Amino acid sequence: MVLGAVGIGIGFWSAPKTTEEVEKILSEDTHGHHAQVAHDAHDTHAVHAEDVHHDDAHKEHVEHVLHQLQNKPWSAFYVACIFFMLISVGVLAFYAIQYAAQAGWSPILFRVMEGITSYLLPGSIIFFIVLVLSGMHMNHMFTWMGEGVTDPTSEHYDKLIAGKSGYLNVTAFLIRAAIYLVIWNLYRYFSRRNSIAQDSSEDNSYHKKNFKLSATFLVLFLVTESMMSWDWIMSLDPHWYSTLFGWYVFASFFVSGITAIAMITIYLKSKGYLEQVNTSHIHDLAKFMFGISIFWTYLWFSQFMLIWYSDIPEEVTYFVTRIENYNLPFFGMLVMNFVFPLLILINTDFKRLSWIIVLAGSVILFGHYIDFYNMIMPATVGDQWFIGVPEIGAIAFFLGLFIFVVFTALTKAPLVSKGNPLMEESKHFHY
Repeated sequence: MVLGAVGIGIGFWSAPKTTEEVEKILSEDTHGHHAQVAHDAHDTHAVHAEDVHHDDAHKEHVEHVLHQLQNKPWSAFYVACIFFMLISVGVLAFYAIQYAAQAGWSPILFRVMEGITSYLLPGSIIFFIVLVLSGMHMNHMFTWMGEGVTDPTSEHYDKLIAGKSGYLNVTAFLIRAAIYLVIWNLYRYFSRRNSIAQDSSEDNSYHKKNFKLSATFLVLFLVTESMMSWDWIMSLDPHWYSTLFGWYVFASFFVSGITAIAMITIYLKSKGYLEQVNTSHIHDLAKFMFGISIFWTYLWFSQFMLIWYSDIPEEVTYFVTRIENYNLPFFGMLVMNFVFPLLILINTDFKRLSWIIVLAGSVILFGHYIDFYNMIMPATVGDQWFIGVPEIGAIAFFLGLFIFVVFTALTKAPLVSKGNPLMEESKHFHY
């Protein structure tokens, strides 16, 4: 966490503050990929030096690059922040599904899930602060928040964004964000409280409360999750939209959450805890990892194929930008999130081997971090991207915070929710 915080600080400190600094970056070709791309763009302007509009165009280009490079540390922080928070949300949804379905195999894992969802509260607070700072124009990530974009008299007026201003405005944006986060955190708080109370209860009243609570939450979750994906990710590209996007984002963080459950469960078992977790439990978690990976691929292909085939300029530009400027992370993500899980986890015997699950899980988690990187970075930094200190620092900080919060929560209650009426079935789960 400390090293990550230092990395984040370096990222913000090293970001250019003035157009003069950007001019210097544009004039050099020794600063890596981002400088080379910017330098090429600068050279293109130089060829047309005799054009009377060159100076204005160049100034506009420099200012645009300045905003992109200033966005870079913010965006790196944002990607890691939302990714780890949504892992806990994915686990929360999986937990609610198990309760609502009255699943008999999974109660032995409930305390692990509750431990992971404990990250939701601190993660939500940090994330909401970032959204508030964005609304205060501390960064340029959300272009629809820019000054003058909805004012017809402004030179920055954007007709498309202005048409969406009834939904995309800072006040409504922050109110909606608060509603989503409050609903998720309230469900987490009450379901955890009922789970703990059930341990010492003489009847199943708390278990029944959690059943009703979970069924209600899942209805609210389907709505809030979709709207969250529009607000926090899709609105970064305010001219583009996809009707599949809510499901696509859900599949990404849902499989990441299930993977986190599997990996933490395996770790705890290796340390002598959760003795009654057996290979059948691990096998079922691995089946979910495999199945949701295929579901994610189906959604990715459905979204990509329809947009690419129809070739409507305002739609296909989303993928053209990513294929041209993010070639390696774009296609690398497909290998990590589809090809690798398919080849490894399709084998039934492999699903029972802990080291295979840890290996596959590590690839899946990194692959879906890259997925979020691909969704967010092209809209905020354009072609000025590279994996550097801000990205590594943000991952280290939020990974450290995640591990600290989760494992601290795991020490606060017994690792087996002994009061759950389905616990005996879960302990003796074999097939």
